[in-house]
Amino acid sequence: MSRKDVFASLNTQAGSEADSHADVRAPKSRLRPILGSPELILDTSRTPVGSIGQSLSEISERNRRAEDIEKRLAEGLTVVALDTAAIDPSFIQDRMPGATEAHERLVASIREQGQQVPILVRPHPQMPGRFQVAFGHRRLRALSELGLPVSAVVRDLTDEQLVVAQGQENNERQDLTYIEKARFAERLQQRFARETIMAAMSLYKSDLSNMLSVVSRIPGSLIDAIGPAPSIGRRNWMELADILSDAKSVERALTHLDSVEVKGLTSEERFKALLAHLKPRPSKAQADVWSTPHGERLAKVTQSDARVEIVIDRMQAPEFASFVLDRLQSLFEEHRSKS
Repeated sequence: MSRKDVFASLNTQAGSEADSHADVRAPKSRLRPILGSPELILDTSRTPVGSIGQSLSEISERNRRAEDIEKRLAEGLTVVALDTAAIDPSFIQDRMPGATEAHERLVASIREQGQQVPILVRPHPQMPGRFQVAFGHRRLRALSELGLPVSAVVRDLTDEQLVVAQGQENNERQDLTYIEKARFAERLQQRFARETIMAAMSLYKSDLSNMLSVVSRIPGSLIDAIGPAPSIGRRNWMELADILSDAKSVERALTHLDSVEVKGLTSEERFKALLAHLKPRPSKAQADVWSTPHGERLAKVTQSDARVEIVIDRMQAPEFASFVLDRLQSLFEEHRSKS
């Protein structure tokens, strides 16, 4: 199934069920067909995957569009109240443990204001009478803790439609970290074609390849020990993957993460501490001063693992400087002949 067709039937259904809302449009600068695919996205201001440092207004706009996707999916459909105990998570995990503060804020918000937007579920394909979440996992968890029923839209979704809905909603909210997105892509790859993954996550081929490369080179146990690392982007994860080139470096990384002082850090601090620990430390250069028997300075020689530097002060030893320059080529030729 092509990316353009992944949600063709779903969108047609939504349109027939919500004709009264047909004039609802996203802003032209952010035109994104409901759960569409990358080639349908006309988003000239979007930054590359993995970039960080977006403004608060940009994050707010993404959240607004995510809510718009959810509301438009629910247009013309019946919102029902379901027992949270009858709902299972998606068959593809997208989040890692963490973000306790964000969860607590969500619980407090729902406790005070109620559930503002319904979640999207489908009838469970293997267990009659149960449901499976397409998106709204965090709201489901919060409502379950509060002992409240969840407002949900129930739709018949194929596996592909479910993961595209799940990925697109997460992509709009942009609350998955880079490594969570990478692991989500890896899990999708076990069941779906790359075209479906690209549609689900609004990724281009090179972005997807980079993500899959990172998670293939960093052991899952190490990623779990680090955690979601909210502020750590593509470049840092790729740098870590490059450093972990052998079993010895992986063992060294796991040992460091298991230390008491590192365990007590936040997830992103653990990542930074690990990267700093694994990076090769430059050796200290040793400097020597060459002088004449009478104490006149001839040159300063600095040696390190990477280079040897000879600095001759022409004010102190002009004739020696000229002598070295004149003989440098012949010295190299002599060295080459002996080698």
